[in-house]
Amino acid sequence: MPHTNYSRLETDDRCVAWLTLDRPEVLNAFDDALIAELNAHLTAVAEAAERGEVRLLVLGSAGRHFSAGADLGWMQRMVEYDVEDNLADSRELASMMQRLDSLPCPTLCRVQGAAYGGAVGLAACCDIVIASEKARFCLSEVKIGLSPAVISPYVQNAIGRRQMRRYALSAEVMDATTAEALGLVHRVVEPAALDTALETMIETLLATSPQASRATKALLAEVAREPDTAATREHTCQVIARLRVSDEGQEGLNSFFEKRRPVWAPAPSSTTER
Repeated sequence: MPHTNYSRLETDDRCVAWLTLDRPEVLNAFDDALIAELNAHLTAVAEAAERGEVRLLVLGSAGRHFSAGADLGWMQRMVEYDVEDNLADSRELASMMQRLDSLPCPTLCRVQGAAYGGAVGLAACCDIVIASEKARFCLSEVKIGLSPAVISPYVQNAIGRRQMRRYALSAEVMDATTAEALGLVHRVVEPAALDTALETMIETLLATSPQASRATKALLAEVAREPDTAATREHTCQVIARLRVSDEGQEGLNSFFEKRRPVWAPAPSSTTER
């Protein structure tokens, strides 16, 4: 996959897609060009996942910081924008968040250093977040007269309404331990252990059925929208019934009873953490 100006998308031989923000000179800050690139990359990953060519996405960034949020030059340009121009920009950002949140395959986020503003939204849109002990998170928008508006549905889903009220209104900085306690982060490790922890989770995800992972992610989104309706209950029954009779479902059940690895699972690595 092509290298672009501000980001990279690469797929390894395990069908793991690596999407990397690559603007370390400006702390991987967002601008309209980076947002456009990420939208294009996420569309490509979604299509590849539907074809079975991508098993999972790892979102990360180059350099010492995950992302400082909005790029200062972009913000200066936005001062001159009218309402319609700002709406167009905001809709591109909203599309990016929605694409990441609804990606068919599992998503894994690697966070080091600062994750401010929209970067908190990126983390919240991913299924699993692993962070360095030195990571810091902040919904900083109100300090400069703005609001974490576009990312608010995703961050609130991650940390809950009460905590969202506090951190969106106070713009306090959350350390990694606090972010983990709030549910924004799933695991916090020493900086030197970040890549090892990431690889361990990749191996864990690759041991799961690709079809079942896609079906489960879509199911969870549906359940979140309508958690207790007759239609949702029937949908859950339909999902499990179809998976049981599918090729992958049969392979999974047979491999379990035969005490062997299913065909989709790679051999365990000798370096995997126990």
